[in-house]
Amino acid sequence: MDPVRIGVIGGSGIYEMADLSDREERVVDTPFGPPSAPYVLGRLGGRPVAFLARHGAGHRLLPTELNFRANIYGFKTLGVEWVVSASAVGSLQERYRPEDIVVPDQFLDRTRGRVGTFFGNGLVAHVSFAHPVCPALSTLAAEAAEGAGASVHRGGTYVCMEGPQFSTLAESRLYRSWGMDVIGMTNLQEAKLAREAEICFSTLALVTDYDCWHPDHDNVSVEMVIETLQHNAETARRVIRGIVGSLPIERGCECGTALATAIITRPEAVSEEARRALAPIVGKYLA
Repeated sequence: MDPVRIGVIGGSGIYEMADLSDREERVVDTPFGPPSAPYVLGRLGGRPVAFLARHGAGHRLLPTELNFRANIYGFKTLGVEWVVSASAVGSLQERYRPEDIVVPDQFLDRTRGRVGTFFGNGLVAHVSFAHPVCPALSTLAAEAAEGAGASVHRGGTYVCMEGPQFSTLAESRLYRSWGMDVIGMTNLQEAKLAREAEICFSTLALVTDYDCWHPDHDNVSVEMVIETLQHNAETARRVIRGIVGSLPIERGCECGTALATAIITRPEAVSEEARRALAPIVGKYLA
């Protein structure tokens, strides 16, 4: 197979890409432990793609239990340069209706104690994260969603909460008062790590409910979420096909050089262990 440059992360309700041809499973070992599942490699519209089920086979991993570092590191070792992450979210604003798709351009972190960096253990880097998603890939995602006939919203802020419980009413009202747009439990750490790995990243936020602030959704349930996901899962697959059909593109964004001025540790001070562990990510800068 040709080099795999496009990665897809499937969230709740999107556990596989049935359209992939020439499928093979690839187990990837990482210094951070195993990814959520084996990567499924195949072709989508003739283009090589790597698919990862974020929550594992049978949806067995909580958001807090996800090994975000292993998941993104695995994509990096496969040669992936673009990652599209599909996720179920709750809406915090009336205008984002269930079954709509939001392509957010900002995140707000409300998680606790999750590891969201490859660095540490003697190697320090600080990447720019003011604009946490790739603008070029996000534009392609929005265009593909519009082409698939979805109701699409470009931009907005994704609140990443810890979970696994859904929001309290007080929390939901607070986020609305802050002007936040959608809420989910997974995408922020993926975005941070993708930036450190110099991978272009974009989120497809699939709205399943209005969160508990809405009088008709004050008791959000798994059944409610899954029922809506079943309705828009096929739409999401069409959108992903459209995005993949538009890639690859020339990487003129800053994602591909995010580490160029981010590593602070002097090369001679970096241990061999750290060099080996992060070779796919920092090797070109520590040569």
